[in-house]
Amino acid sequence: MSRKKPKTKDSPLLSFDIIYEDGSRSSNRKIHSDELDYTNELASAKAALEAQDRKISELSGRPRPAIKSLMRSNA
Repeated sequence: MSRKKPKTKDSPLLSFDIIYEDGSRSSNRKIHSDELDYTNELASAKAALEAQDRKISELSGRPRPAIKSLMRSNA
C-alpha cells in the first residue's frame, strides 16, 4: 500500500539568517509566515527559531548557542 503524502501548510516560508553568540552563522532558516506576529516580526521569528533550535538540540544531544541577532534573508 502506498502512503499518503503529509499535508503541508499553505502559508509561504520566510527565510532568516541567524548569527549566534559564539559567532557561528546559520543561513536561510525557514519559518511559515503564519507563525509570525507582524506587529513584532523579529521577536516572533526569534521565538520560533529558538523553538526549532531546542528541538534540534534534543535530537542531536548537542546544545545550540543563543541567538545574538537575526535578519530576513534575501533568498
